[in-house]
Amino acid sequence: MDFQVVVLAGGTSEKLSPLVSKDVPKALLPVANRPVLSYVLDLLEASDLKDIIVVVEGQEAARLVGAWASSAYLDRLLVEVVAVPEDIGTAGALRAISRRLTANDVLVISGDLVTDVLPGSVAATHRRNGAAVTALLCSVPVSGPSDAASSGGKDKAKKPARLNIVGLDITRQFLLHIVSGTDVEKDVRVNKKKVRAVGEMEIRSDLMDAHLYAFKRTTLQDILEEKEAYRSIRLEVLPYLVRSQLRSSPSSGEGTTADEIGNATVPFNSHLQYLSQHRILAPSAFKKDLLSTGGTYRCCVYIASKNKYCHRLNSIQAYCDINRDVVGDASHLSSYSFSAQNNIIHPSSVLGSKTTIGPQCMLAEGSQLGDKCSVKRSVIGRHCRIGSNVKIVNSVVMNHVVIEDGCHIQGSVVCNNVQLQERAILKDCQVGAGYIVTAGSEHKADSLSKKVERF
Repeated sequence: MDFQVVVLAGGTSEKLSPLVSKDVPKALLPVANRPVLSYVLDLLEASDLKDIIVVVEGQEAARLVGAWASSAYLDRLLVEVVAVPEDIGTAGALRAISRRLTANDVLVISGDLVTDVLPGSVAATHRRNGAAVTALLCSVPVSGPSDAASSGGKDKAKKPARLNIVGLDITRQFLLHIVSGTDVEKDVRVNKKKVRAVGEMEIRSDLMDAHLYAFKRTTLQDILEEKEAYRSIRLEVLPYLVRSQLRSSPSSGEGTTADEIGNATVPFNSHLQYLSQHRILAPSAFKKDLLSTGGTYRCCVYIASKNKYCHRLNSIQAYCDINRDVVGDASHLSSYSFSAQNNIIHPSSVLGSKTTIGPQCMLAEGSQLGDKCSVKRSVIGRHCRIGSNVKIVNSVVMNHVVIEDGCHIQGSVVCNNVQLQERAILKDCQVGAGYIVTAGSEHKADSLSKKVERF
C-alpha cells in the first residue's frame, strides 16, 4: 500500500504537567508501563504500514523519542524521528515536514491515540472512495470527549461539555458538515442550501474525531502552502476541505434567527437528528452529482463500530482513564498476558506477608512491597520500593518511586523518582518527577512538582 505515515507525537504539553518533563516527553508517558507512542506504532505494524515519520516538538524531546524508537523497533519499522519547533500546531508540524512526503497518500495520526481500530482499515476506505481526506470517527468515550477531558488537580470547576458536531450523508460515508468544540447549549445551524443539495443530512454529536486522517498528498500539500496561517488540522484544514466539497452551497453564516439566514436548526438536546428536504438522493446519485464534479474535494469518514476502543491521552484525566482501561476492560490493548486473578505481577517483584494485589492491577519488574499492603485497580512501575501498610487505589505509580510505611494513595499519578515519606496521604493528586512528599502530610486535588529554576 503506497502510504506514508506521519505520527504527530507532540513534545512537553502543558496540559499534562507535571506528568511530562524534559526527561519524559509526552510520547514516552507510560500507559500500563509502555510508552503511549508504542500503541500507535504497534497498530501501524499490524496494518503493514512501516514507512513512518514521527514528528516531535523540540530537539531534546525528539532525541529521547528517537533513542527509544530505534531500540524498540529495530528491524521492525522504518521510523524517522524529526524535530520541529514547539507550539506550531498540527498543521504547522505537517507543513514543516511537507517536503519529505512523496507517496500518493499520507496517513496522519496523533501519537497520543490509544485504539484498536486498525489504521489500514481507514487507509483502505480512503483508497476505495478516491477521497481527498478520510477521517476516523469513534464513539465518544464513557468519560467524555478526549478534547474536553478535565485536567485534574485543583481545577475542578465544571466547564460546558464540548462536542464534535458532524453531518453525514445517508450512506454515512461522506462528511458534509463539521464543527469542532461546540457548546452543547447552542443549537446547531446548517445552511438550508447545503441540506437541499444533498437531500438528507444526518447530524450527530455522539462521534469523536480520533485525529487519524488519510489525505491525498497533493491536496494536503496544496492547502498547507496556500493557507499559511492554518495551525490546526482538526479546526482548520479538515473544515476547509469539507466546505470546499460543497462550494455551490455556502457554509452557514452568522445571524440572528433561522428565518433570516435560511438555516435549518437542530436542537442541542438530541444526539441524532435528521435534516431532510423534499427529495432524497440515492448514494450513487450523491457521489455523481456532488463529489465527482471538477474543483471539489471528496471528504469521507470511517466510523468505527461501538465496540472499538478509542481514546486520546491529551489530559491528566484521560491519562488516568486510559491506564485504568488498558489494565481493565480494554486489556487486549496492552499485549500482556493477565493471570487467572486478572492482574499482572512480574516474576521478579517481591510481595510481603498479607499483601494483596487486586484484579485490574499491574506490578512491573523489580518492585517490592512490604507487609499488609493493598493495591486495587492501579499500575505500579519498575523498581519501586513500597513499605508496609500502604494502600494504593485507582492510581498510577511510575518507576523508581519510594513509598514509606503507612502511606495512602488514591486517584493519583506519581511520577518517576518520587519519594513519599511515612504516613503521607494523596487523594486525586499529581506528583511530578523527583518530588518529596513530607511525612504525615495530606494532599487533596493538588499538583505537586519541584520548582524549576530559571536563569
